[in-house]
Amino acid sequence: MEIDFVKLNGCGNDFIFIDDLSNEIELAPETVEALCNRHFGIGADGVILVRPSEDPDCVAYMHYINADGTLAEMCGNGVRCFAKYLVDHGYVSASDGKFVADTKAGQRPITFEVDDKGLMTVATVDMGRPILEPEEVPVAIPANAQTDDGQPYVKEAAIDSPWGALPFTCVSMGNPHAVTFIRDFSVLPDELFKGQEKTLDTLRVDTIGAFYESNPAFPAKANIEFAQIASDGIHMRVYERGDGETLACGTGACATNTAACLTGRAGRENELHLLGGTLHIRWADDGHVMMTGPAAQAFTGTFETEDF
Repeated sequence: MEIDFVKLNGCGNDFIFIDDLSNEIELAPETVEALCNRHFGIGADGVILVRPSEDPDCVAYMHYINADGTLAEMCGNGVRCFAKYLVDHGYVSASDGKFVADTKAGQRPITFEVDDKGLMTVATVDMGRPILEPEEVPVAIPANAQTDDGQPYVKEAAIDSPWGALPFTCVSMGNPHAVTFIRDFSVLPDELFKGQEKTLDTLRVDTIGAFYESNPAFPAKANIEFAQIASDGIHMRVYERGDGETLACGTGACATNTAACLTGRAGRENELHLLGGTLHIRWADDGHVMMTGPAAQAFTGTFETEDF
């Protein structure tokens, strides 16, 4: 079977998009894994099938599959790319400026900007309210703090590792996240760094992230964020569940912004600096988290399913 695809990315977090509005395409996990392989496949952090939505308020449904073939509830960079796909391919009029996307995590209202050719450049996504109650994140650690309005949550709970314990604040943005803020990297063991300098940039995220992603504290596994507060915003790196380290994670940026606010490290609105670019995150007064960032097309192509 011959399938057309479009390669899109949001801050370097890249996806293979396939039009499945006919709802006829099924990709086996091993096929997705092969397609996402950066040496022998197309290369991507995941595959997104554009499917019809059963919700009359939504334009289409985003069916997101991680690079390891597992389904994911939500992807922040992916949903901005989803918006670009729909606008650039005429499923949403460029003049509309807004629409509602359907995802496994629910509706996501989106506003967007276009260039002089009518192609989408930037989108703001209403990512909804962060989920904090431990059993809903999920995290198998009792709540040890409450928000101002009485929501229980896990705040800087120490989780042990072979390299010592790190404190995690746990947030779900439709998918589980555990965020740790590291102020002094010098206290961590040498083996966790590339070279002699100990910084966020040299941290071996693939090593420590893999350990925490599958930690028993996270029954459904978790995306792991390593963050540092700076004068220009929040710098972060992320180990994504089912992918490994990626250049950016939209839901991770939202979760990190939420955790920074909950722990008193930052206000409700910040620039989140990731390896692939910067996202503007605002935790609005109504409790919704708003994510603004770019989306871009890299190339288009065709593949034969028999080849994968």
